[in-house]
Amino acid sequence: MSTFNLNGDAKNTETVDDIDFSKLLENPRPLTIDRLRSLDERSLTELSTSSPLLRNTDNASRVHDRADSVVSPSVGFNTPRSLAGFESHPMVGEAWDALRRSMVYFRGQPVGTIAAVDNSEEKLNYDQVFVRDFVPSALAFLMNGEPDIVKNFLLKTLRLQSWEKKIDRFQLGEGVMPASFKVFHDPVRNYETLIADFGESAIGRVAPVDSGFWWIILLRAYTKSTGDSSLADMPECQKGIRLILSLCLSEGFDTFPTLLCADGCCMIDRRMGVYGYPIEIQALFFMSLRCALLLLKHEGESKEMVEQIVKRLHALSYHMRSYFWLDLKQLNDIYRYKTEEYSHTAVNKFNVIPDSLPEWVFDFMPPQGGFFIGNVSPARMDFRWFALGNCIAILSSLATPEQSTAIMDLIEARWEELVGEMPLKVCYPAIESHEWKIVTGCDPKNTRWSYHNGGSWPVLLWLLTAACIKTGRPQIARRAIEVAEARLHKDNWPEYYDGTVGRYVGKQARKCQTWSIAGYLVAKMMLEDPSHVGMVALEEDKQMKPVMRRSNSWTC
Repeated sequence: MSTFNLNGDAKNTETVDDIDFSKLLENPRPLTIDRLRSLDERSLTELSTSSPLLRNTDNASRVHDRADSVVSPSVGFNTPRSLAGFESHPMVGEAWDALRRSMVYFRGQPVGTIAAVDNSEEKLNYDQVFVRDFVPSALAFLMNGEPDIVKNFLLKTLRLQSWEKKIDRFQLGEGVMPASFKVFHDPVRNYETLIADFGESAIGRVAPVDSGFWWIILLRAYTKSTGDSSLADMPECQKGIRLILSLCLSEGFDTFPTLLCADGCCMIDRRMGVYGYPIEIQALFFMSLRCALLLLKHEGESKEMVEQIVKRLHALSYHMRSYFWLDLKQLNDIYRYKTEEYSHTAVNKFNVIPDSLPEWVFDFMPPQGGFFIGNVSPARMDFRWFALGNCIAILSSLATPEQSTAIMDLIEARWEELVGEMPLKVCYPAIESHEWKIVTGCDPKNTRWSYHNGGSWPVLLWLLTAACIKTGRPQIARRAIEVAEARLHKDNWPEYYDGTVGRYVGKQARKCQTWSIAGYLVAKMMLEDPSHVGMVALEEDKQMKPVMRRSNSWTC
């Protein structure tokens, strides 16, 4: 089969299903753009006329809506792959238009995208730039050869990190990254300022543990995509990485290498019983450690931290692969556990009571599948499936190749439950009845099969696609994208869907949700050019597989 590269030259290529995906991770296809000049040095007009990827894009006009600074352009669709001769789905162009309408400008520079452009509902904090929400938008722009908005975002959030952070009379750690920020325009003084939220305005007043991890992961993606390491090498960025990880690597009372967290500290930002050691945070922690190891200079001020990172990675990978992993054999072992064991050779190390195993998990577990369960702590195992944590485990190589394959097997075997009519269930199954009252505190937003309690979130499509490509199973992603394309644009890009199979637009879902749009675009571009997955995927580190005894996991 032949196609054309960005310069219009014909070349031979394989189908997506035949590609050796492991070779793509460290060699993403370079983009023909000027990588070293920042937006400070070039105007948007110059960018649009000089870059072959942006030449046909109309200039964006800035509009201010009270406290917002959002762009509302008339743009065409020009991705590197569309220039290379691929026929895109008709909704791709409209998705790009919608994504550009969500762009936020600060003093003339693009710095992010707001959470949703839905004027039919009260804005609350959906008019802000969320760190976690911007990640798929950033990846879309990077894949489209537009790195400046990503660079500006990384620098602006880094500057916000240095702000004093207080909730009531308590001061947060220096390394905490904001959950979100917004641009405030003072029409009287004609002056713009940034207003950040570190959790003091959030529901439940919980600081975002995941923001710092996503920032490190995005910095590595920017560096990988552009080939420009000068941003990561800046003393300010090096210090920012160290401050984030110093919050996690400090010594304390912990007997496990995992991070102890409060409910609501990540994408699942309301009370949902994920307190303790949630898989989402552990997987993001692992991936950010690996990214930091690539970004930090292994000398000077960072030398000691690099040594800490290496030790923690070994301990964390062993702990997660041993105690969070569940397949048919492990499920049977837990079912037969003895309790009240006291010694270093105990098998049931967390004293989990076999009678606490939920009935649904026995039918849910397929013969050839497996997954990382939601939480493991003393006398407690949360057996729920969480999509984000398992996908990140694959991308970061926290999951071994065998475990990654098993996760994909599980998704295929339980397609109706996890994908259904809209990919992808954020968690499975939903909690209901008396358990829902106890776990959520009777939360009216997290009723069964809604929002974070078993709701279906289109944004997860990009993570699923990246995981499918990394494991050599792109056909799963292609099938999921086709399912999403049947509904997403027609329903005006909802935030989430409700119901056991995701049939209904969420009862409180915002329309024109930016990360639903960006997640779809990133999934499409990854599938069309699998080399893009190298931005967000890491190959397995063979040194993380030492021969160890289970009882020594906390001392390695």
